[in-house]
Amino acid sequence: MSRAYGNAADIPKVYSPAEVESRLYREWEERGYFRADPDPARRPFTIVIPPPNVTGALHIGHALDDTLQDVIIRFKRMQGYGALWLPGTDHAGIATQNVVERELRTQGLSRHDLGREKFVERVWEWKELYGGKIIEQLRRLGASADWSRERFTMDPGLSRAVRKVFVDLYDSGLIYRGNRIINWCPRCETALSDIEVEHSDHEGVLEQFRYEFEESPQPSGKGSGSVSVATTRLETMLGDTAVAVNPQDERFAGAIGRFAVHPFSGRRIEIIADEAVDMEFGTGAVKMTPAHDPTDFEVAERHGLDKISIMDGRARINEAGAQFEGMDRYEARKAVREALQNKGLYEGSTPHNYAIGKCSRCGTIVEPWLSEQWFVSMKPLAEPAIAAVKQERTRFYPPRWTNYYLNWMEGIRDWCISRQLWWGHRIPVWYCDNGHQWAAMEDPTECPECAGTQIHQDPDVLDTWFSSQLWPFSTLGWPEKTEDLDYFYPTSVLVTGYEIIHIWVARMMMAGLRFMDEVPFEWVYIHGIVRDAQGRKMSKSLGNVIDPLELIDRFGTDALRFSLVEHATGQDIFLSTEWVSGSRNFVNKLWNAARFVLTNAGDETVEGMPDPERLDLSDRWILHRLASTVDEVTSQLESFEMASAARSVYEFIWSEFCDWYIEAAKVRLSSDDPEVAGAVRAVLVNVLEQALRLAHPFIPFVTEEIWQLLPVTREKPSIMISQWPSSDGRYADPAAEASFGRVKTVVSTIRSFRSEYGISPKARLVPSASSDDAGDRDALQRDRPLISRLAGLDDLRVVGSLGSSAGARLIAGSIEISIPLEGLVDVAAEGQRLRRQIDKTGKEVAKIEAKLGNQGFVGRAPEAVVAEQRRRLEEEKAAVAKLQAQLQLLGLD
Repeated sequence: MSRAYGNAADIPKVYSPAEVESRLYREWEERGYFRADPDPARRPFTIVIPPPNVTGALHIGHALDDTLQDVIIRFKRMQGYGALWLPGTDHAGIATQNVVERELRTQGLSRHDLGREKFVERVWEWKELYGGKIIEQLRRLGASADWSRERFTMDPGLSRAVRKVFVDLYDSGLIYRGNRIINWCPRCETALSDIEVEHSDHEGVLEQFRYEFEESPQPSGKGSGSVSVATTRLETMLGDTAVAVNPQDERFAGAIGRFAVHPFSGRRIEIIADEAVDMEFGTGAVKMTPAHDPTDFEVAERHGLDKISIMDGRARINEAGAQFEGMDRYEARKAVREALQNKGLYEGSTPHNYAIGKCSRCGTIVEPWLSEQWFVSMKPLAEPAIAAVKQERTRFYPPRWTNYYLNWMEGIRDWCISRQLWWGHRIPVWYCDNGHQWAAMEDPTECPECAGTQIHQDPDVLDTWFSSQLWPFSTLGWPEKTEDLDYFYPTSVLVTGYEIIHIWVARMMMAGLRFMDEVPFEWVYIHGIVRDAQGRKMSKSLGNVIDPLELIDRFGTDALRFSLVEHATGQDIFLSTEWVSGSRNFVNKLWNAARFVLTNAGDETVEGMPDPERLDLSDRWILHRLASTVDEVTSQLESFEMASAARSVYEFIWSEFCDWYIEAAKVRLSSDDPEVAGAVRAVLVNVLEQALRLAHPFIPFVTEEIWQLLPVTREKPSIMISQWPSSDGRYADPAAEASFGRVKTVVSTIRSFRSEYGISPKARLVPSASSDDAGDRDALQRDRPLISRLAGLDDLRVVGSLGSSAGARLIAGSIEISIPLEGLVDVAAEGQRLRRQIDKTGKEVAKIEAKLGNQGFVGRAPEAVVAEQRRRLEEEKAAVAKLQAQLQLLGLD
């Protein structure tokens, strides 16, 4: 790859992501580094991207999901696997149709004006012009996907796979047509999948009215009267066919089996008993509207109740709604209330919060609606998919999601797969005028049973998830037997969010086992969702949406990527721009460290490591820490502990390499002995080179830019195809770690003391140090020059005992340090200041304790206010303890 700068002197002082990222990504792609082909000499490792909607733009959830995938695939590529990350997009039936319909409305047209064929042509035109936006945005994120294999769920090959699966399930009796309750959007006029319905709490009312019993003679002891019911959707009473009570509810023991009369239709309403009724809800008696409520539908199935639909596809009352016919559902709600009031049957309302579902595309409140749709019988498909997870053929990380998956699968219901749209995979079922019905792989010209030519295809299309359930194998060429399919399937890991385990992960498991006789992936890595800093889900209405592209423009791609991975612990991520800013600081720290190394390395190529006898303690320590960190990060990435891996990289580069080793190396770099200077340069360059490879999956751009400048021999032209670092056992040196750890403790203690008392780094201290352990004293004597250099001391005196020597007393592990304060700190004045501060802070502690001891305050104040006072109390107590410790340091306690 091309070098951006001629030599070290040309390297900019400030790293500029915008100048680097597009150039490097273009070179990576042009050189084919992302491409993966079947190679028997290498083990395959495959990830298929959860296909984003073709209408979509990159949001922060995509950024998290795709960054995690890219980290894994870059890691595996460097390990030598045949690593394929297969990208693509989903046709997103409702979303895409809505986009194009909105565009038509600006021209005063509807899809019906165009007709189905012309409308579908228009959608394809839109897709070709605008459908690749998110793919280009993924490139900005640094995604190293094999773009030569990009797929679309309505590509010809994938469409053939969809048809084959449908026909197979249809011919096996697992796809059927029936009347069931589905989610219906009156605006889009189509059935919706569960994931296309967004649920939220709603402040509504629970309205109560009563049904009068029939006046006809009743069995002995039952008498006349009425039964009261409560509902949040009053208009649905127009379709009531029963009232249900719990058989254990003694209040209604005399009502079960009786009939009431519908006040508008005159329909007989039977009082039935069913365990599904919650005795605590409303009046304890529940109206049954089987055509407009899924629970009521199930009760109706058990009791043989009529199912009367009172609405059309636009949620307007139909002819079954008597005098309310033609009204919108909300208009009818008001009218029914007034009519019940006029009949003296309305009993009032009470506030009631409940969940409502809205169409995720248009925001319309979804109507549960009895409709004739196509369904897949799921239980026979679920059984092998349950067994595969129990047998650990597919495993979840974190493991807790295993039970979530199993619970869903064991209670699975049949899947409504038909959608009343024009864009999508049309259901491959045909009907002839003689009443025959069949599914076919190829479009027929006549009925296979009667040879009749008057045939027509079902008008509905398949749920988008029907095609995406085949994604792990349809993208590799199935149903054809391809080399790709043989090599890359089953895939290695699926990376996705927990919210689609049931809607997508489970369905891919069932489809893979049914059609490939093998699980679709070995691992399912589940991450949380990205929320704002206050923990709220991001939404346009809240105004808290974070645009990843804006963060990239502001902080750079590497900074955004590292922030997301560093916090990908498996829980939801409460993202703030401060995190991304902190990650930018990390990137800049690495850049500045590299400038230092390159400036001191010269132009001569560094060939390997120096002889062991040329290594001092700091060299041996950093090489040991490098080897340990390589093992840690490798293990963490292998086990999907992504946040831990990122933090291990961060700690090694920021703290151990930059803050400790580079500082330790500075004096030796200027040594008059060329072999000493050469040895430390070799360690600096080699450690930095391996650290760059270790960090590359997380921050690919800055690591590539620096790697290209290092004066080392390269076997590969790019860091992204270089070998993943391996720990070198020759440099395992626990003794060096212990010794340098002692040095760090002593130096950190002295540095903290300087900072606490505002003592200038230029003030040359001469502390005394001692320990009861003779080994410690020997080590201090040996490492005295290094400690003095790092702590900015004139010297360090190692003594057998500190005795009663004056000065600040510091404890550094098993070592005690005395620092003379004369000329540095006015001990008496500092003591007075500290005591005044202790007194002031102590009074604040007493004030807060009195407030929290007042039960009136604790009982009346909002919980958040009380919690804040408790937090402040702990904070003030900690401040007192710290001030008292400072007094003790000065020998004034």
